[in-house]
Amino acid sequence: MSRSDTMQYLGYSARVEFDAEDRLFVGHVAGLRDIVGFHGASVVELEAAFHEAVDNYLAACRQLGQAPDKPYSGRVMLRLPPEIHARASARAQVEGVSFNQWAAQVLDQAASR
Repeated sequence: MSRSDTMQYLGYSARVEFDAEDRLFVGHVAGLRDIVGFHGASVVELEAAFHEAVDNYLAACRQLGQAPDKPYSGRVMLRLPPEIHARASARAQVEGVSFNQWAAQVLDQAASR
């Protein structure tokens, strides 16, 4: 498990916590309308349970004839105050990257904390 307490599988992410009372790792798949949870007593069990939970979710969607919630597309519409947009664009130019590349780097660093 990474430092950020998240797991990744087939483009899906899960948030993981440790339940000290039950002595289990407990996870929930993020970004789904449905609640998909899993647990394990070890990291190996937790990872296997996460993969099984995602696989089962996808299979259930196929059985029901409904499209599964997809992992995020990567497209984001963002509104910024003009002064922030100007400073961020200038910073991207100084760093020699596009605004999109710079924003992706900054968001990745913030989301990885």
